[in-house]
Amino acid sequence: MTALRRYPVLLALCLAALFMVVPFLIVAVNAVKSPAEYSQNGPLSLPHGLYLDGLKDFWQRVDFTRKLVNSTLISGSVALLATALSVLNAYAIGIGRIRGRTWVLAFFVLANMLPQEALVYPLYYLSKQAGLYDTRLSVIIVFTVIQSAFGTYLLSAVLGQFPREIVEAARIDGANKWQILVRIVVPVSRPTLGVLLVFFFIWTWNEFLLPLVMLISNDNQTVSVALGVLQGQRLMDATMTNAAALLGVLPAIVFFLVFQRTLTRGIAVGAVK
Repeated sequence: MTALRRYPVLLALCLAALFMVVPFLIVAVNAVKSPAEYSQNGPLSLPHGLYLDGLKDFWQRVDFTRKLVNSTLISGSVALLATALSVLNAYAIGIGRIRGRTWVLAFFVLANMLPQEALVYPLYYLSKQAGLYDTRLSVIIVFTVIQSAFGTYLLSAVLGQFPREIVEAARIDGANKWQILVRIVVPVSRPTLGVLLVFFFIWTWNEFLLPLVMLISNDNQTVSVALGVLQGQRLMDATMTNAAALLGVLPAIVFFLVFQRTLTRGIAVGAVK
């Protein structure tokens, strides 16, 4: 306690972690609690046993396996494609020093500031005209462009500080632009790219509005859309609602924990630079 008083930043971090962990624990506890026990003892009581029927019923009701595959496919594809597109754009802006780079970066910043509500109708209309409406490919394309706008802005600042001596030495040795990108820029920037991959995956996993509009069939819906649609139909009790929330957030938490070392390494390298 004395150490926490001496370091107010550490105290603030501990409180922030507590506020994030406690709601998740409450959801996890209520997900394995029977409806009768929830009604009798309330949401803050501990369960007397494991009641898994809520998890099973929700899994079968929404065909959660298919929703999990859809979310994983969309989020993984967006993370990989958006990172690759960000690298190409940032390489041209940060190292290639294209003309009007300031205006190009301003365009990407503007793209990040646009709310998704303003994009709903244009994207709906374009996907209809292109024959991509209600397909996972349409959502992958949309979020690849959206996420790469942020990735381009971030990587452009990083690659703008890339040592020019290394690039010039590679050119003297006969390396072309693609070889410099693949053999020098990408390996050096790997920690930052790992951070973008993790963020892009989690951000896309949690998206709700655009997938709700673009994916109307049950076979193409994502986890977040399935949760929102089923809760809107008032087909779940409190126990099943908590079970749905637990199943919806658990894959993203597992992904974050698996790639936690990559995220920590990328942030640490950025801080040292």
